Amino acid sequence: MTAAPKLVCRNVWKVFGAGAAEFLAGNGNPSPDQLGAAGLVGAVRAVELEVRSGEIFVIMGLSGSGKSTLVRCLSRLVEPTAGEILFNGENLLAASETRMIEIRRHQMGMVFQNFALLPHLSVLANVAFPLEVQGIGRPEREARAARMIELVGLSGKETAFPRELSGGQQQRVGIARSLAVEPELWFLDEPFSALDPLIRREMQDEFVRLQSQLKKTIVFITHDFDEAIRVADRIAVMRDGAVVQAGTPEDIVLSPATPYVAEFTRNVPKAKVVRAASLMKPDGGAPSEPAIAERATIAEAAPLFAAGMTHLRVVDTSGRTVGRLDRDDVVDVMMRG
Repeated sequence: MTAAPKLVCRNVWKVFGAGAAEFLAGNGNPSPDQLGAAGLVGAVRAVELEVRSGEIFVIMGLSGSGKSTLVRCLSRLVEPTAGEILFNGENLLAASETRMIEIRRHQMGMVFQNFALLPHLSVLANVAFPLEVQGIGRPEREARAARMIELVGLSGKETAFPRELSGGQQQRVGIARSLAVEPELWFLDEPFSALDPLIRREMQDEFVRLQSQLKKTIVFITHDFDEAIRVADRIAVMRDGAVVQAGTPEDIVLSPATPYVAEFTRNVPKAKVVRAASLMKPDGGAPSEPAIAERATIAEAAPLFAAGMTHLRVVDTSGRTVGRLDRDDVVDVMMRG
């Protein structure tokens, strides 16, 4: 059953320039050229999206495509020019500033490329800081912060200062801090792009592990397609402020909606996007047989057949068997590129 939408965008625009709202009201759905002729810049144009409860929704595009502006519109850190943004059915564009502060403090978490840790505070104090802002007492906030630190794998670093941590460890602190408020909706804007490639991949794996436990509703911004297909349940591709296609990673790669999306994904091997859940058959096999996660890609599954296995059990995040992945189907995908 498809989860209900947590966040809905309806015809959302962000246009920079004098008289932007009046121009939009009188011109309906202007093109970038029309906006440019009026001395305006359409950073976000007519975006329609639904982010479902419990999914990782990736918004991606090249630099200047509007993805970061869009995510700031979703939390009203940037004020949209027009449209509707519904969070749990509430129109955020009709909310007062006081109400928005309350929502951001208690229901939204945010992680940005810049770790933004407070250098004079310990790891524990950094993670507990948003709880202090909420007015939560010291024993409770430090206990919750300690749980988040353990969750991201930094137990034993509670008294360390940011300067004593590696880049990957600093980013884990940033993630723990945003999770401390126990948000319903979690925004991550290029959170791993400043990290070295090996650490970045480690953090992606850690992020997927955390999500398997927490089941947060996540909006994740990236310009890296490899990163997108590793973490996403669904992807929206942006160009010139507009969403040109939204769907699962398999939809985007196997059925591109526009020549731009086709070119964007041209060099992505099918085996890196097709997941075990898409190829599995209903019969799961014996519980003692080797297993693979339903989210695993065919590229990840292929090496497991090298030892002569003919099939693998496919399991969900709880370890329950949900199907069987056959060697012949994996080989077929690999051979087709």
